Amino acid sequence: MAFDAFALILAMLGVGMLFARLRVLPDNSAQVLNGVVLYVCLPAAVLTYVPQLQLKPSLAGLMVTPWLLMLATWALVSLATRVFGFARDVHAVLLICVALANSSFIGYPMVRALLGDAALPYAVVYDQFGTFLLLSTFGLVVLARYSGDTPPGVLQVLARIVRFPPLWALLFALLLMPASPPAWIGDGLRQLADAMLPLVMLAVGLSIQLRLSRAELLPLGLGLGLKLLVMPALALPLSWLLGLQGVMLQVNVLESAMPTMITAAALAIAHRLAPRLAAALVGYGILLSLATLPAWVWLLRHMA
Repeated sequence: MAFDAFALILAMLGVGMLFARLRVLPDNSAQVLNGVVLYVCLPAAVLTYVPQLQLKPSLAGLMVTPWLLMLATWALVSLATRVFGFARDVHAVLLICVALANSSFIGYPMVRALLGDAALPYAVVYDQFGTFLLLSTFGLVVLARYSGDTPPGVLQVLARIVRFPPLWALLFALLLMPASPPAWIGDGLRQLADAMLPLVMLAVGLSIQLRLSRAELLPLGLGLGLKLLVMPALALPLSWLLGLQGVMLQVNVLESAMPTMITAAALAIAHRLAPRLAAALVGYGILLSLATLPAWVWLLRHMA
């Protein structure tokens, strides 16, 4: 990882935590920053890097891996619930917080910092065709089932997908955006995409939650172990089986190693499903991933 990117991540995370403690910003600042990333920075990153991507059958491995890891998550979490007797809400939080990785807000800047600009288009494929669709289908079904609501229908799922801004950017990038746009457009989009890393880490620092009761330490440790270690460990042989090589293989494993998706945890909290556990999985996961993600990259490069 480039030292300047790593220093920026730590600095903005620390600034956010400091601002949260001092209460110098409004309470909804993290939500506002996440909104800017969702509606501005993420689409700009998609428009910048996706046109450089040549669509080919080998990309299917990047799309399929998150779905296969979701099945592994379901099996492992179900087994853990039987063994340890986890409550219904804890089981639900582990399902969505392990299955759904932060493959965009944190994934894009971390992949770019660790693997370079050339790797980012593959991260977009993993996120848009894998994680995002999982959130809009598997995530909604889990939340509805375990919170007591009526499971979402097909139209509700499709409506959620259609309202996601980066999806429209993805379609535009695939169909209309030239690989080499005019300089004033390309430079502007790149600058907006570059703003994603500091804004995301500032928002994370503002909203990070680390407090937890003793009863929740076991599911927390299990969830972090599955998310940061087991899922990428499974993604590696899956990548080989799916024919991924080089940068695509590295992206596939690295995106699978990302911490819990902030949106997934926020939805669990909104549905009153083990809110402290969901927040802790995000907070501790992000902090630990600053060590585990470079470690996975080191391992992959030495294996190569």
